[in-house]
Amino acid sequence: MMRIKDLHFLYKKKELSPREFLKDLLEKIKKEDKEYHSFLFLTEKLALSLAKEAEKEILKGDFHPLCGVPLSVKDNILIKGEKCTAGSKILEDYTASYDATVIKKIKEKKGVILGKTNLDEFAMGSSTENSGFFVTKNPWDKTKVPGGSSGGSATAVAKEFCLYSLASDTGGSIRQPSSFCNVFGLKPTYGTVSRFGLISMASSLDQIGAIANSVEDLEFVFEVISGKDPLDETTVDFSFKKEKVFSLKGLKFAFLKEAFEKEVDEEIKKKFNDFLEKIKKEGAQIKEVSFESFHYALPCYYIIMTAEASANLARYDGERFGKKFSGLDFFEEISKTRGKYLGKEVKRRIILGSFVLSKGYFEDYYLKAQKIRNFIRKEFEKTLQEFDFLLMPTSPILPFKIGERINDPLLMYLCDIFTVPLNLSGFCGISMPSSRGKKISPGIQIIGGSFKEGKVFAVGKILETLI
Repeated sequence: MMRIKDLHFLYKKKELSPREFLKDLLEKIKKEDKEYHSFLFLTEKLALSLAKEAEKEILKGDFHPLCGVPLSVKDNILIKGEKCTAGSKILEDYTASYDATVIKKIKEKKGVILGKTNLDEFAMGSSTENSGFFVTKNPWDKTKVPGGSSGGSATAVAKEFCLYSLASDTGGSIRQPSSFCNVFGLKPTYGTVSRFGLISMASSLDQIGAIANSVEDLEFVFEVISGKDPLDETTVDFSFKKEKVFSLKGLKFAFLKEAFEKEVDEEIKKKFNDFLEKIKKEGAQIKEVSFESFHYALPCYYIIMTAEASANLARYDGERFGKKFSGLDFFEEISKTRGKYLGKEVKRRIILGSFVLSKGYFEDYYLKAQKIRNFIRKEFEKTLQEFDFLLMPTSPILPFKIGERINDPLLMYLCDIFTVPLNLSGFCGISMPSSRGKKISPGIQIIGGSFKEGKVFAVGKILETLI
């Protein structure tokens, strides 16, 4: 698979131009994506314009590694003048009036945006089966799901339709599909990347990150998109610095005892154990840890997430955003609009969120969940003060058949058991494949403390050589 530095070298040597590469990729997408449905739509006119700008930059002789590099964007991130549906029929005709901050930063480096990728509606799902338009298929087995909610982005990267994709991670929506599609996914520390221009699902959990074909590519992207943004008050004054780690010798890794519980697929247990043995042989110190809060994380997440989602989705009432279904009065219009244009999973989460925030249940559910969230964060902090990194599988299961879990939401939610703790704590982590190649392979998470992206990338590059 081509990586960012490989393309940068070809541009530098004048062996390829951004427009030539763009033409090849667009032909490939139009020919092959009919089988996978990773893209909702292409942004050809924008891509050509950006490719021309990239060529001018390259002629100057000193250009950024992301200059001329084709990327895709999950369709809940705004691009000025382009449609943004969030995978929902209610926003089918919505066109963004401004660029998200991450898009603005990519454009400044002359990145080439190919199109918008498919997702579960409003990023609510773990399989991309909840899209309001069509189901995306796993790049290595078309009968199976690619994960979610960023399934379109992960498939696009895996099929080499683009070199990386910008996406959002609320409870594992970057890492889990990266695991299912055998690529690399980054969930940054909360507050390091601006959420301005991201269609919100759960504001205290959402984080924009990236999917790519290597740890180094994730690092290139993060270096550009991270930093303080005056348009997003949750961002921090963060300046990314690359770090160097030359070996695993002496590094301390904790691994989660719960990774070997009976609910975890046997192949995932085996691959995870093999990975632990490899790093042990390289001189790393590894020790088993157990989180008292682990089994509370999933219900805690689904209470907080649905509560915040129900509040964020209140704006889709047929009056201010999206489509409108006429009724006799305002309340009938809202009811009919949401009933017609929102999907089952979105309705389910709005109802659950409204319930846990309602009078009489707020303290029993939402307030209690926030206390548990604080407990989870403290357990993470304590572990990552003693150890350099925490390791756990990305998913307890391998990709499942399309349609296999869609009618059992509780079974679907269990896919997130290893990813949601990171969003609740706010810490950073990456998911990487346990083995290379064009196949399905379990993902492994490398988790670091707050603002430790540099260290995670550095050790990730070494771990990448072992798979």
